[in-house]
Amino acid sequence: MNAYEPIAVPVSATGAMPEGFSTSEGGVCAAQGVMASGVHAGFRKNPERLDLAVVVADKMATCAATFTQNQFCAAPVQLDRKRAATGKIRAVMLNSGIANAATGELGLAHAEESAHMLAEALGCEDSEVEVASTGVIGPQLEMGPFESGIPEAVSKLAATAEGAHDAACAVMTTDTHPKEAALQGTLPSGTKIHLGGFVKGSGMIQPNMATMLSVVATDANVSQKAAHAALLAAVQGSYNKVTVDSDTSTNDSCFLMATGAAGGREIQEGSADFAVFSAALKELCQELARQIAADGEGSTKLITVDCVGARTDAEAETVARAIANSPLVKCAVFGNDANWGRVAAAAGKCGVPFDQTKVDIDFLGVAVCRKGQPVPVDEDDMLVRFKADEVPIAIDLGQGSAHCRIWTCDLTHDYVSINGDYRS
Repeated sequence: MNAYEPIAVPVSATGAMPEGFSTSEGGVCAAQGVMASGVHAGFRKNPERLDLAVVVADKMATCAATFTQNQFCAAPVQLDRKRAATGKIRAVMLNSGIANAATGELGLAHAEESAHMLAEALGCEDSEVEVASTGVIGPQLEMGPFESGIPEAVSKLAATAEGAHDAACAVMTTDTHPKEAALQGTLPSGTKIHLGGFVKGSGMIQPNMATMLSVVATDANVSQKAAHAALLAAVQGSYNKVTVDSDTSTNDSCFLMATGAAGGREIQEGSADFAVFSAALKELCQELARQIAADGEGSTKLITVDCVGARTDAEAETVARAIANSPLVKCAVFGNDANWGRVAAAAGKCGVPFDQTKVDIDFLGVAVCRKGQPVPVDEDDMLVRFKADEVPIAIDLGQGSAHCRIWTCDLTHDYVSINGDYRS
């Protein structure tokens, strides 16, 4: 039997549910003062597929957002960046099927017009509406589906789990299922709050200070500055630690809507309430991030890569991301093969200096490499372990104390089929 102790991964660095918080139901509508709906507007040919989602706050809400760093960013991203800077929001509208990316001035005009149409239906200002799109890059976004879909979506708005679920379904592209999560808990000041949200993402996933498409809502009374700081930290520790195929989308956007309906004193940066709220938001986003990685296009397994013992956080992330993005590592997991040489090669090529004679590697909690040398393993036992839905891979560089965790998935035949047929 393998007598080596597994690599110790710092629990504090991977996120944890704040004390007094627990999972709950309701998705994005778990937050008081939030309604949602999802309808078939006609962006997609299949009438059974929902393709237009709307999330609305009862009253003006605090807003924070992050967006893709892809230079070929879509029209909605260009519009939303300006509007999110105001820190106020009433609604987010998202369509699937057409990305409204690489569409020029006309695409921007279409994004503005669609926002105007929803603003009129809700009786609010255009600037209070954010829009997002996902789907095929290049085609122009038609206005016809908005003309029929917006009135229906507004009429179906509901502060229910069903409304939240329909919205989560409406943003799906190659996703195999909707991705939702919600939490509830009590802040140190005694105020009970709720957080909930949904995310879409299955391919073209390696965010950079953004997410795929995500709407997160809370009824906490958060200042705009605090909301922005909390969202940036949550995104950096969750969505930005996911990679399916190393490609960053043109449309990645994440919106935080804070209604304040829970009451209590306003949460400010540096307060005890802020620390707990930020931890809860990070936990929520990490759960959604894990769902993205587990649902990577064609995937059969979620892979969690931990790099410990690095000199700096940046070097830990570089190594962990190189392993997570390695097609050879991902194929090895698909083949139930604890081929640690793939991991070592991926780590060694990424430009981070280390002494290979100090490197340890684990697969599924089992030592497979110690001090740069192979460790005998029970292959039959490893095959049994590979039956798990999640495959943890850990590497200890033996250089320092920095750590980074990245989520990814295996690479299968279906990934090629899905992306080869994406536009057909």
